Amino acid sequence: MADYVEVRDAIGIPGLRVVLTPGIPGPFSEAAKSILHVKQLPYVKVRQDVLGANPELLAWSAQTTAPVAAWNDEPPRSTWIEQLYLFERLAPQPALIPQDFDQRVTMIGLANELNGENGFSWNRRHIMVRDFTRPDRDAATREIYAKLGRKYWYSEEAAAQAPGRCADILQRLDAVLKRQQAAGRRYFIGDALSALDIYWACVAAMIDPLPDDLCPMAPLFRDVYTNTDPVLAAAASPALMAHRDWIYRQHLQLPIDL
Repeated sequence: MADYVEVRDAIGIPGLRVVLTPGIPGPFSEAAKSILHVKQLPYVKVRQDVLGANPELLAWSAQTTAPVAAWNDEPPRSTWIEQLYLFERLAPQPALIPQDFDQRVTMIGLANELNGENGFSWNRRHIMVRDFTRPDRDAATREIYAKLGRKYWYSEEAAAQAPGRCADILQRLDAVLKRQQAAGRRYFIGDALSALDIYWACVAAMIDPLPDDLCPMAPLFRDVYTNTDPVLAAAASPALMAHRDWIYRQHLQLPIDL
């Protein structure tokens, strides 16, 4: 079982502190944990309440979402790309950002398609909000996902566009992976593990999470993660999902440390 400290206690601790969401395989928290694992960077785990107001986190980082990475007295970092560059600076090896210019641009661009505003994760949340605010859902669930929708600027128009946007990103990733495999390479970029492989492995939980014996999670959240739009599900190719499984086997710890 993981040991977490509270935000109020973490603020004054020196070194690296990372705010995470216990018990839910959120793609951004899992990606941060996975990068730290690969780089063998020691850090203090800080608790975020996924359904709470998190006022101390808001005061510290100007937002309430996990993950947040804080190094010594530097400003807390709450975006995936800021965190990636911080972790790369603190532990340059193994490098997860390619040195080659073209490979680096490709990797950052594709990672942004997974992680950035209006990217895969953003639009996958629109699908979640659409499906879990319907009248047949109980009132508590509808309120949780209505709140999520307000955070990500949900609208009926956004929900209508979301499956196609997600599918387009998955199809592009699938094409990149298959070109690499045809050239005898196992990773998305070049010949080595990059942050893109890790981001995909963690984001894939929003399509089909690892089974309960490998990734225990509350039934509500498993229902949310596996309730996948058919357009999106069709685009999640066997090659992409097999790549997720291989990256976990070769490089990562299993998600969820309760």
